Amino acid sequence: MDVLEAPAITPQTVADHGLSPEEYERILKALGREPNLLELGIFSVMWSEHCSYKSSRVHLKTLPTQAPWVICGPGENAGVIDIGDGDAAIFKMESHNHPSYIEPYQGAATGVGGILRDVFTMGARPVANMNALRFGRPDHPKTRHLLAGVVAGIGGYGNCVGVPTVGGEVNFDAAYDGNILVNAMTVGVARTDKIFYSAASGVGNPIVYVGSKTGRDGIHGATMASADFSEDSEEKRPTVQVGDPFTEKLLIEACLELMATDAIVAIQDMGAAGLTSSSVEMASKGGAGIRLDMNKVPCREERMTPYEMMLSESQERMLMVLKPGREAEAEAIFRKWELDFAVIGEVTDTGHMVLDFNGEVVADIPLGPLADEAPCYDRPYAIPKPPEPLTDIPESSDIAADLLKLMASPALASRRWVWQQYDQQVGGDTVQRPGGDAAVVRVHGSKKALAITTDVTPRYCFADPVEGGKQAVAEAYRNLSAVGAKPLAITNCLNFGNPQRPEIMGQLVGCLQGMAEACRALDFPVVSGNVSLYNETKNEDGSTLAILPTPAIGAVGLLENWQKSPTIAIKDGGETLVLLGHTKGHVGQSLWLELCHGRLDGAPPPVDLAVERRLGELTRKLIAEALVSAVHDISDGGALVAIAEMALAGNIGVEIGLPNVPNPAAVLFGEDQGRMLVATREPEKVVEAATAANLFSAPIGKTGGYAVSGPSFTVMLADLRAAHEGFFPSLMGSELTPEF
Repeated sequence: MDVLEAPAITPQTVADHGLSPEEYERILKALGREPNLLELGIFSVMWSEHCSYKSSRVHLKTLPTQAPWVICGPGENAGVIDIGDGDAAIFKMESHNHPSYIEPYQGAATGVGGILRDVFTMGARPVANMNALRFGRPDHPKTRHLLAGVVAGIGGYGNCVGVPTVGGEVNFDAAYDGNILVNAMTVGVARTDKIFYSAASGVGNPIVYVGSKTGRDGIHGATMASADFSEDSEEKRPTVQVGDPFTEKLLIEACLELMATDAIVAIQDMGAAGLTSSSVEMASKGGAGIRLDMNKVPCREERMTPYEMMLSESQERMLMVLKPGREAEAEAIFRKWELDFAVIGEVTDTGHMVLDFNGEVVADIPLGPLADEAPCYDRPYAIPKPPEPLTDIPESSDIAADLLKLMASPALASRRWVWQQYDQQVGGDTVQRPGGDAAVVRVHGSKKALAITTDVTPRYCFADPVEGGKQAVAEAYRNLSAVGAKPLAITNCLNFGNPQRPEIMGQLVGCLQGMAEACRALDFPVVSGNVSLYNETKNEDGSTLAILPTPAIGAVGLLENWQKSPTIAIKDGGETLVLLGHTKGHVGQSLWLELCHGRLDGAPPPVDLAVERRLGELTRKLIAEALVSAVHDISDGGALVAIAEMALAGNIGVEIGLPNVPNPAAVLFGEDQGRMLVATREPEKVVEAATAANLFSAPIGKTGGYAVSGPSFTVMLADLRAAHEGFFPSLMGSELTPEF
């Protein structure tokens, strides 16, 4: 019996594939007949949130994506920006949340592998990895296991593949108890005349499969990543992929070697939805058709069906379109690197995906409905009303005790236990390692460097999505400026709950509105990104736990001379600490209010984007003119926490002078935005430059000694360090390698 005439698909089969009855009706209309199981599976993964962005596409279009230095914006494997001298930076951030909760080591490891492939697919050699991680409460029964596995997976893959992991974020909140977030970012460097794209072209051109063999791991991974968790999440382990970083390293080198020739027409990573998404995206972007012979797909398991081959998410695989007659040349390169190589099909002019197996057509699907004509929903949404500003601001009875409590908290404790497990310097181009405002990585063989950061404050986004979205972009802009880099572009990873709930959709829409406003004001376009929805857990009692809205921002900037880049560390005694930016003592949604007073209320701090831009420009000017020796932006925990971090980084104390204010704690711990701390021997020139930039500034302290002190408090650096370094070793039961 012809497979296209197989028995009808049942409603339960449709539901098991994550499709609604209405979506199944669209499939029937698109095909003009019932699909077989293979065709249903292909529609299932291509129409998943993970692949189609069906709930977010309409709103993503509002983000600014263009600038004179943008070579390629969203829509390709990664974004591309011009960094001068014929060089381009290629970067993207993606989520691997659901797999990492189910199987933390492999979930995180394959998240790193997947984002690496997105970058080198476009012709770039990866030069840096970052990550943004969110876990549940530290005392939750699963947190220690998940944290250990994720960190080991990131380190295990990145260290083995030879790309430095240079920074990121780790945060904790009860909202992530049942659904952790693992967002991975990779940055690579390519020549602007050697950038590769994914659009297939040339009727008759060979379609080539390279890399590892296809197995049964990861089947329905994209569909699983587009659904919320329930109590049976442990049963989804087979949908988690298994990675091999050593094969990935071979794949990088083989691809870059072939890219040095002119044999490649198009190339695409086999990521989410594997062979299905890669072939559909290549053909649809090129306005072509595609025909594949499933008998020629390299498989590592016996009797694999076309359904399994097309939906497998086995790692370390790529799909290419080659120029005719170049197959032998390409095969020789991949065989040399001990990788699989197989011609599995050809480009056609039919506009259809046609799959053959055992001499029979087993799937025939028009590409339009799979890709550009996939469902796109403008879901109902309600942007939450921001909370009222605080009117009853508490005071502190012991500023020193509050500072120690904050520095020891999971929110602010040193992440050194985490990043000591990552190779931060492989490749020899890492200029600034984790622990500062942004990582700095040299462009090999030049004075130029790329600055990289990841930022978002989920509690702000939950309280006021619009302001929270603005703040995430503004903080990334500040962090790049703090190391002397001109901010150029961002990638994002939008992590939210179930978009079918109007309040969750409102969080997404509000955050995008704030992000778009900030990107325009700061000339900081979005060039790539990822959306991860349904990050929530259904409990046994029927209640739902959604994550905090977490639109993670990954940002890249350029330094013309990496040797001028400052760090946060105070370098010497006798310098003046100058605060740039106005302080009003905004404690709404602040860590101090939450951790020292048990309150999480009030409006988050407002973001003045014009001030943020002037502050960034001023900071870069001060750095370029060598007027400052240390720079640190002020964010979580406020000015006193930032001062303590600068002191600890340099092992040199600070004596602070405070004006006579009614509530010193609000000034010291408030999280007002648009502020920076700089250490200088020429405070008059710094203040003069700030005045010329129409920014408030004030000398607030002198460096020296072994304490952070003020008019009514003193905290020894040794006590600060013990508090700051204690959390992770205590939680994980392992020691840190001493640095002092």
